[in-house]
Amino acid sequence: MAKRGYNASFLLILSMFLILLTFSNVVEGYNKLRPRDCKPRCTYRCSATSHRKPCMFFCQKCCATCLCVPKGTYGNKASCPCYNNWKTQEGKPKCP
Repeated sequence: MAKRGYNASFLLILSMFLILLTFSNVVEGYNKLRPRDCKPRCTYRCSATSHRKPCMFFCQKCCATCLCVPKGTYGNKASCPCYNNWKTQEGKPKCP
């Protein structure tokens, strides 16, 4: 009888672990974009600038590498570390 209770507990713990693993992968993948999603995200990101063409060029380049574009038209780069940490040779931000 004790063995039967042990099996039930093991199966319960195993199933809970698998559910948590599944949800962690979903959350991790939530911020990742597909390459085809870069242009619409960058169009919005660059919509408030007067330098639209270079903004779009660098935003799409950064998005293709990082698969992430920060929310909004300015700032919020902390939500996308790769995008935030990519710098020019002068040490300035490469991604808009």
